[in-house]
Amino acid sequence: MGLIAVLMTTMMMAQQFNEVEYTPEKTLFSLFAPENAKKVKLRLYRDGLGGKALCTIKMNYQDGRWRAEVKGNLKGKFYTFDMGHGECPGVFAKAVGVNGKRGAIITLSETNPTGWEQDKRLITKSPADLVVYELHHRDFSIARPEAQYKGKFLALTEPWAIQHLKTLGINAIHILPSYDYGSVDETRLDEPQYNWGYDPVNYNVPEGGYSTDPYQPEVRIREFKQMVQALHKAGIRVILDVVYNHTYDIDHSNFQRTYPDYYYRKTADGKYRNGSGCGNETASEQTMMRQFMIESVRHWINEYHIDGFRFDLMGVHDIQTMNAIRQTVDEIDPSIFIYGEGWSAGACALPNDQLGMKANIPQMPGIAAFSDEIRDALRGPFSDDTKGGFLAGVPDCEESLKYGIVGGIQHPQVNMAKVNYSKAPWTLEPTQMMSYVSCHDDMCLVDRLKASIPGIQMDELIRLDLLAQTAVFTSQGVPFMLSGEELLRDKKGVHNSFESPDSINHLDWQNLQRYPQVMEYYKNLIALRQHHPAFRLGNADLVRKHLSFLKAPKQVVAFRLKNYAGRDDWRNIIVILNASKQQQTVRIPKGTYTEVCCDGVINEQGLGTIAGGPVVVSPQSALILHDE
Repeated sequence: MGLIAVLMTTMMMAQQFNEVEYTPEKTLFSLFAPENAKKVKLRLYRDGLGGKALCTIKMNYQDGRWRAEVKGNLKGKFYTFDMGHGECPGVFAKAVGVNGKRGAIITLSETNPTGWEQDKRLITKSPADLVVYELHHRDFSIARPEAQYKGKFLALTEPWAIQHLKTLGINAIHILPSYDYGSVDETRLDEPQYNWGYDPVNYNVPEGGYSTDPYQPEVRIREFKQMVQALHKAGIRVILDVVYNHTYDIDHSNFQRTYPDYYYRKTADGKYRNGSGCGNETASEQTMMRQFMIESVRHWINEYHIDGFRFDLMGVHDIQTMNAIRQTVDEIDPSIFIYGEGWSAGACALPNDQLGMKANIPQMPGIAAFSDEIRDALRGPFSDDTKGGFLAGVPDCEESLKYGIVGGIQHPQVNMAKVNYSKAPWTLEPTQMMSYVSCHDDMCLVDRLKASIPGIQMDELIRLDLLAQTAVFTSQGVPFMLSGEELLRDKKGVHNSFESPDSINHLDWQNLQRYPQVMEYYKNLIALRQHHPAFRLGNADLVRKHLSFLKAPKQVVAFRLKNYAGRDDWRNIIVILNASKQQQTVRIPKGTYTEVCCDGVINEQGLGTIAGGPVVVSPQSALILHDE
């Protein structure tokens, strides 16, 4: 197929998802549904929930779509499609009423806040420059005393929120699912309800539970945009968590109600596959599902100025679809960052070599994946909360940590035979690896330390917490942290808090006063990374050229960034990570060095000087040095 034909096909497919075309004179409705459907009806309503239909219109099949034209000004009205499987707003509603049951007819441009035309995505020179902060709207603000919009999009427009994020130094927030999801009843927001939101209903509309008025379709859209606008003004990018791999359920999903079984994978004997672990898996390889994902991403970029996407269970999606999304995004803005979970939650209908698995990242240029190698090297295996890793003094975790430090690339000093999970490098560039030690999934770092080191005391816990993040933020991958880790966050030991109450999930802001040294260290650690390009070379050849590991005892990993790596102001930087409960000695090259990190304190101006040769590193801490 020639380039012109490809472009024409793409344009035609994009039009397939424009289900509502409104003008004051008439509104055109169209729906992708089987040609042999017996009846396809359009219903119009006065309200987003309840009440009888104002009218019911029979749709006609034409040019591959079911279509209807309604004359007159329908602005402010609500609609549903019905082909006999239950009413729904279609698969690509851009505005909905309360609980997303009905689509809404609005003018999107009228939802733009003042100055929205001047709001721009923030260009990123390299993904290595990002510091990603994963945040759940309710967790972040629900317990903040001065928050005016607790648990809402607008909380992230408030001065206290912006100031905290800027003080910490992060430059991108990954917001947990913020589209319209199913497990929170928007008609009962005065009652405590909680969910992470990995139960999609309407993929292309903001969640009403995070708005101040879910009954008014324009409000959630406007407030989401206000949030993006405020963060952009503060120099902070917005990354959207997208969950295209499954739906809340099958029978009630908009996909199934409009085109039964088209959007889902099934086994040879007709059962639904469950690679998502949520009861179903979507079929990204299907032409219209692939295009749905492409057009959905395009919509969030163009309408909401989104700076990046995190793909939930990316290992469920086929490689061709992920590359098509990357190509589409590149045509808009190549700096938009895309990353995902390089695994599935179960066996998928397609073979692993066709899926967006971690091992296939070399086939997906410009797309990154989370590294469970560095995560579990530091804290212990996902399969057992009580087992520790490098931080707990477990032997033979050093090689896996070294693999994470180089950003998952091939490196002559990393012995892949000793690396957990992967026996071959899976990144071509270090910017294809997300470096992290905890996220919303599984235990947060503090809880994992408590579970894997029985009887751990607070001073030791803090030392190991800071050591873990030092490994993450001095690694060559893209650093990622869970919100609240700078507050020594815990979740009372809950492993999977997706529907736990606020008492488990909320950020305890009083910890800023209880443990001020933790926030101070995180802030200075992030600043150290941002000020020194040696920690974010962004190129595999540069990493191999400038990063070398030093000989170190067990439970210690030491490396040098040499010869003004990345045109850094510092000639040689040495990082030593000591997880041992005893002080350890590492021999470093001769010279005079300035200490910038020692005993849980970071100061780029210097904490003292030290001569090369044997250097002593305090127990359970990091030592960072440089010479001029």
